[in-house]
Amino acid sequence: MSYEMIGITVLWLFLFGYIIVASIDFGAGFFSLHAKLFGESKKVNGLIQRYLNPVWEVTNVFFVFFFVGIVGFFPDTAYYFGTALLIPGSIALILLAARGAFYAFENYGQDSKLSWLMIYAVSGLLIPAALSTALTISEGGYLIRTSNDHVDLNWVALLLSPFGWAVVLLSIVSVLYISSGFLTFYAARAKDWKAYVLVRKWFLMWGAPMIMVSLFVFLSLRVQNKTHFDSAVFEYGWLFIISFIAFLIAGMLTYLKKAHGIAFLFVMIQMGTAFFGYGLSKLPYLLYPYVRIDHAVTNDNMAVGLIIVFVLGLVLLLPSLALLLKLFVFDKAYVRGRK
Repeated sequence: MSYEMIGITVLWLFLFGYIIVASIDFGAGFFSLHAKLFGESKKVNGLIQRYLNPVWEVTNVFFVFFFVGIVGFFPDTAYYFGTALLIPGSIALILLAARGAFYAFENYGQDSKLSWLMIYAVSGLLIPAALSTALTISEGGYLIRTSNDHVDLNWVALLLSPFGWAVVLLSIVSVLYISSGFLTFYAARAKDWKAYVLVRKWFLMWGAPMIMVSLFVFLSLRVQNKTHFDSAVFEYGWLFIISFIAFLIAGMLTYLKKAHGIAFLFVMIQMGTAFFGYGLSKLPYLLYPYVRIDHAVTNDNMAVGLIIVFVLGLVLLLPSLALLLKLFVFDKAYVRGRK
């Protein structure tokens, strides 16, 4: 396997880890606001806070690794995406700062005001929506390289793009789907049956929109980038079939109120196979038609050094996260609110 393939594989693993961990966090904020507005806070807020308190500080570590790595491995991405993502990236950073402020007020303040909770909830949906524009732009047709070697973004085309809005909608629905799936498992483990009834209903409710929006993304991708669409369907379609089967298994187990841990494992398999199917079918391009992994990769010595550093980072990060989950999130006494 070439250096660029090893590099993009490691980076894709970091990005997938961020998608799962951050989605649980982002969706939990929305569900907290929903419960407060409908007078159901007492049912779920304790469960959500027990998960977030030990985990929220490490959520963005995965994203930082990916961001640093993608620029380190493939420097051309900084050149092309730098201008294009200036506005959505800035919005995402501001919203991340707002979420950090909420955590501070929540943990150390006198009370939790509705206004802060609304910022926390809305930012959890807007951050993935803003970041998802990178995937839209990477499909080509939005960046224009001028004769003087300057890169411009066609904002009108981006704002009017059906594919772009489909990706934004998928990012929001995915957050709510993943988060409700995890909270269902977490509530069952905590034997918090009031919360369980509510979050299980949310998970089952978001299942159908998840599939419908995913199908819409596929159909709009055919118009946006037929080469990528054909590769996804004819070369890696088996990964998306596995994803759909995993979706059915997760939904059936949850509907039958059985094996919620296995159900959430299938949710991760569902998202992972679809995510890697998307990534593999796009190769060798990172950004159509300008950036290819076999042309934009850094020199061999730098690539080897980055691979070693990021593999070691992955080796350290995953056991650390597993230990954190074991000591707090999945500890029987902690998860049931006894400590």
